[in-house]
Amino acid sequence: MTLLQTLTGTPIGGPAVTDGNQAKSVYDALLQPSEKLQQVDAVAFLHRELARAKHASCEVPIRPEQLEAWIGQGVANVAEQYSAYLQERHAGGPRRYFTGRSHALYFLQHVAPTKLVDGAWLYGLLPHWADYRFHGLIRTYLEELGDGEPALNHVCLYKKLIADLDCDPGDTLADVYYLQGAIQLALGQHGAAFLPEVIGYNLGYEQLPLHLLITSFELNELGIDPHYFTLHVTIDNASTGHARKAAQSVLSLMPMGAERDEFYRRVVQGYKLNELGIGSTAVIKSFDLEQEVITMLERKRTFGQHMHSDYCRLEGLTINEWLAQPDQIPAFLDALLKKGWIKRDEDPANSRFWKLIDGAGAPMFGVFSGYEKQLLWDWIAGERIVEESAANAFRFQFRSKTSGAVGLPDSIVQTDPDLQGLISDLERCAAAEKMSLLKDFMCPAMHATPAGLFATREFVKLMSEGQPA
Repeated sequence: MTLLQTLTGTPIGGPAVTDGNQAKSVYDALLQPSEKLQQVDAVAFLHRELARAKHASCEVPIRPEQLEAWIGQGVANVAEQYSAYLQERHAGGPRRYFTGRSHALYFLQHVAPTKLVDGAWLYGLLPHWADYRFHGLIRTYLEELGDGEPALNHVCLYKKLIADLDCDPGDTLADVYYLQGAIQLALGQHGAAFLPEVIGYNLGYEQLPLHLLITSFELNELGIDPHYFTLHVTIDNASTGHARKAAQSVLSLMPMGAERDEFYRRVVQGYKLNELGIGSTAVIKSFDLEQEVITMLERKRTFGQHMHSDYCRLEGLTINEWLAQPDQIPAFLDALLKKGWIKRDEDPANSRFWKLIDGAGAPMFGVFSGYEKQLLWDWIAGERIVEESAANAFRFQFRSKTSGAVGLPDSIVQTDPDLQGLISDLERCAAAEKMSLLKDFMCPAMHATPAGLFATREFVKLMSEGQPA
C-alpha cells in the first residue's frame, strides 16, 4: 500500500468496547502492554469521536497555505489578551482562575489524564523517521519526550509535579476527564490509518492558548512550580516551535493529486477533536470548594466508618455512626461546627479537628493526602486563606534539583530489568533493526520509564546520523 493510499484509506476496526466508561476503558487499555490492546476497539472509538466532532466550530483557514499567517495572528491575539490580563493584575485585580491552592490542585488533578499522555497522538509516526516530510512532527514528539532526559520529559515532569504536591487523582475522576487522553492514545496507536487526523489534531493542540499563560502566572503566585506549563509556552511558539512545525507538516504531507481536498477535510476533522470533552477553563470553573470537601469526605467515609472509638459523641451520635450511612457528611460538618471542633474563617490551627489531622503527632496523621488537607485548610480558613508569596524561591528550589540532571543514574542503569533487556537486545540486533526496537520503548506507556528514556536518547542519536549505526 502506498503512503497516499494509507492517507485516504478507510481503517478497519476490531472488537467493540462494552464498558460504560468508554473513554477510560480506551485510555487504560492503551496504557497497558501491547497484548492488552486487543481488549478495546480504538478505531471504532475514533470514528465515533470524529462523528461527534463533525459539527464543532472551527476557525481553520479554508486554504492550507494560509495556516502560518493564521497561527501568527492567533498568537498576536493571545499576547494582546495576556497583556491586558497582566495590566489588570498589576492594578490590583484578583486572580482570574484560582481562588486558592486547593482550587489549583483540583485543576492539576483533573487535567492529569491528559497531561500524563502528552504527545501520545504522534507516537504512530515514528516509523517514518527517515522521511524528511515527517521530521517536524517527529521532532515535536521527541521534544515532548524531552529527547530522553528525565528533567525535560513532559510526562516525567507532570508525574513529579503531582507527586511533590501529593495530589494524584487516583481512580476518582469521571469518564469525561479521560476523553482527550483516550483520543490522543488512539490516534497514536493508529497513526498510519488516521494520518490526516493526527496532523490536524496536532495543529490544534500545539496552538498557544491564553489559559496556558494565565495558569502559569497564577500557579507561580500560589507557590506551585509552573515549569511544566511555562515549558509549553516556549516550545509551542509560532516562530520556531511546535505551532509552526504543525502548520508546515500539513503542507509537507499534503497530497498533490485529486485526494488533496479530502486529505485537508480530514485534517480539519482531526483539528476539531480538540473541542471534545472538558477543557482547561471548564475544569477551573467547575470547582466548588464546599462541595469538593463534602465529596472528598464521602469518599473517605467508607474507609473510616469502623475505625473510631465510641467514647466521643456529636449531637448524640458516635463518629462511627456519623460515617455509617451515605449523605450524612454535611450534617456531620455542621455538628463539628456547633461543637467548636471547626472554627470557620480563622487560622485552621485554632480548630481541634485540624490538629487531629495535621502534624507528626496527630491521631489521624497520614489519613488525608496533601490535596485533601489543602481542601480542608482552605474551607476552614475561608476568607483568611493565606497565599504563598515566595513563588520565585520555590521555583529556584525546583530548578536547583533538576537543572543538572542528565541521563540516568548508574544505579538505575545497572538494576532496571527492562533497560538491561533493551541494552542486551540492541547489542545483538542488526543495525537496520535498531530503530524499530527503540520505538517500541518510546510508546506512551513506556517512554517515561528508564528504558523508554534510554531508548529515546538512542533514537535521537541515530536519527541525527541519518541511518542506524
